[in-house]
Amino acid sequence: MSDIAKLAHDWARHPEFWEFKLSKDGRWAAWTWSGPTEAGNVWLAPTDGSAPPRRVTDEPDHIYVRAFSPDNKRLLLAQSEGSSEHDHLILLDLESGAQQLVTPRQDDHYVFGGAFTPDGHSILYAASWDDATKSAIEGQRIYLHDLETGTRRIVSTADSLSDEPLELSDDGRLVLYHRHERHPAGSQIWLLDLKTGEDREILNVGDARKASGSWIDAQRILVWAETDTHDRVGVLTLPGFEVRWLIDDPLRSVDNAVVGADGRSAAILDFRQGALHATSLDLASGAERRMETPGFSLLPIAQLPSGPWLCERYSSGAPHELVRFDPVTGEMVDVSRTAQHLASADMRFAPAHPYRWRSSDGTEIAGWLYEPQGRSRGLIAHVHGGPTWHSEDWVSGSIQFLVAAGFTVLDPNYRGSTGYGRAYREAIKEDGWGGREQEDIRTGLESLLAAGKGRRGRVGIIGLSYGGYSSWCQITKSADLVNAAVPICGMYQLTTDYDETGMPHGRAYSEEMMGGTPTEQPERYFNGSPANFIDRIKGRLMIVHGMKDSNVSPENTRAAVRDLDRAGIRYELLTFDNEGHGINRSSNREALFKRVAEFFEESFANF
Repeated sequence: MSDIAKLAHDWARHPEFWEFKLSKDGRWAAWTWSGPTEAGNVWLAPTDGSAPPRRVTDEPDHIYVRAFSPDNKRLLLAQSEGSSEHDHLILLDLESGAQQLVTPRQDDHYVFGGAFTPDGHSILYAASWDDATKSAIEGQRIYLHDLETGTRRIVSTADSLSDEPLELSDDGRLVLYHRHERHPAGSQIWLLDLKTGEDREILNVGDARKASGSWIDAQRILVWAETDTHDRVGVLTLPGFEVRWLIDDPLRSVDNAVVGADGRSAAILDFRQGALHATSLDLASGAERRMETPGFSLLPIAQLPSGPWLCERYSSGAPHELVRFDPVTGEMVDVSRTAQHLASADMRFAPAHPYRWRSSDGTEIAGWLYEPQGRSRGLIAHVHGGPTWHSEDWVSGSIQFLVAAGFTVLDPNYRGSTGYGRAYREAIKEDGWGGREQEDIRTGLESLLAAGKGRRGRVGIIGLSYGGYSSWCQITKSADLVNAAVPICGMYQLTTDYDETGMPHGRAYSEEMMGGTPTEQPERYFNGSPANFIDRIKGRLMIVHGMKDSNVSPENTRAAVRDLDRAGIRYELLTFDNEGHGINRSSNREALFKRVAEFFEESFANF
């Protein structure tokens, strides 16, 4: 096995966490790991660290945890065929391993959430499916599903679909959920009374602003909400629905808040220049305590009833670990023991170095720079998806592979990224997709060339989803700079993407980002579509797509192939019939990693 082949094998199997869940009593943690097995499977471990994690599923398709049952003896799981994201729900008995199919396997709608009633006999979830018409819909229905009889009934109807999990009050009567029917950019908090059937909006901070909530107890809801300038956190009290704002500081970037199990505290996810600085917030006094450990970030996931928090501990220099952390004493217990599940004991983790530059309009942009040992084979922009997301000082298997293979990698947090405040997050909407955020990526590469961290002729780009779209943008509109591009599940023609996505909430997201539909904003959709600029391509192109992708439809790639063939432009095509929005099976990732390294090396061979 060559060095590149071994690196591809090992990094394709690096454990990556998905969907953490904590049992009600705080004794057990469950999560999905992709990497150690061909598909992502569910693992279970005691939170006191007394035993190593054990795998409780052995599935051919990725499977995720939605909830623990109240007695902690069962897990509600979600799975789709071929990673299409058209989930069905499964009940797993942890003692016997027996599985019960709760909702049918399907390929045309979405199922979100999954909350047990207090007696454990029923679950609540939302779906873009209407039992009355037996058809997929653009909106959502909330179902109360009896696990013993298998019957279900619709308890709420909405014209919009929300992917935020609904929550049930401890007494099982009130359902907290979200809608965004007023404006594509906004979301409102709703409350459904299962006893009376009353279904009402309880918090609207502005039609085009977002608000989300989570139960503290039967009378209080922890609220995160946008203002014109920043995001804030408060407590909404029933039955009067008054809000007391606890954090309301324009200078802070509070991306989320996680309610504690003790009814007295919450974890605040505060970011400073893209780096997480989590705190524990006292809900009564408003006092905050840092949640930190030297050399790592701590992402609070859920609080144990005894006070400590289940957290993800991470940096780029070591495997991510699930830990139990006490913010009062600083005591930390390793729960996941991730390091024991690496494919090879000699895997080297390249550190992420903060890197900043000025974009074409003078805006300061930040990102992360990774450098290989020895002479670099080329400079690669590895662009994150979203765009409402951001990269941190953490382990990305694909970045680590590229660096180990000898490439210098820039991981840019272009405008539109989270982690830098509301103004920066919203800035991408000024132009719509394909605007100045693409200049942010280009100028980042140019600044590294000027600093001697790369040389012209050996510049590439790769990314998934919006990173794939950015790869398309750069190989067309920055053809004088970018020599090779690997768009993975990326949008190619924005009108096609809008029309063909299987996600109703995906269309709403496009409208939010672009300022309207393709009919309402034709110029923006045209200018933002790489399809209209393929005549500028000079470099090499490798298109990658999962053919079960219901988010960015493979029709994007089919359209690209037709256009490129018609124009006589050469390209390489790599598709996976058993992948969706992302290439996540271990064997597929191995094949992709190996071919990507070869592709960039071949593309840079003459420079």
